[in-house]
Amino acid sequence: MNKKVLLGGVAVFITLEVLDFLIHGVLLASTYTSLASLWRSDMQSKMWIMWIVTFIGSFLFAFIFSKGYENKGLAEGLRYGFYIGVWMSIGFAYGTYAMIAIPYSLALQWFIYGVIEYMIAGVVLALVFGMKGKQAAKAESA
Repeated sequence: MNKKVLLGGVAVFITLEVLDFLIHGVLLASTYTSLASLWRSDMQSKMWIMWIVTFIGSFLFAFIFSKGYENKGLAEGLRYGFYIGVWMSIGFAYGTYAMIAIPYSLALQWFIYGVIEYMIAGVVLALVFGMKGKQAAKAESA
């Protein structure tokens, strides 16, 4: 795995963790509180699983991006993030909606926020992969 994939994976992980906090810890917090009876009572003790899943997924997201990288700027990252975001978010949001009695509005929000989250992560990757000059040399030698 090359250095840009590693750096990109770390950058994506940090980006996703910050966005997850904003989405789930701030924007959707009151919704989650109102649906407390649906969630595991020990959910907080299982959060380490989510961090590991996000960590591994961040590096896979960067690795797959590296295989088709064409150096076409931020639009390339935005497009990649959109494709992966739709793929990942539709299964999560609507799969959960099919199995657990959550309101449709929550499934829709998960889908929309998920796509936006991956689009932002794609832009972050495009920035990491598009680094030139001293920044690229520094990342490659790290």
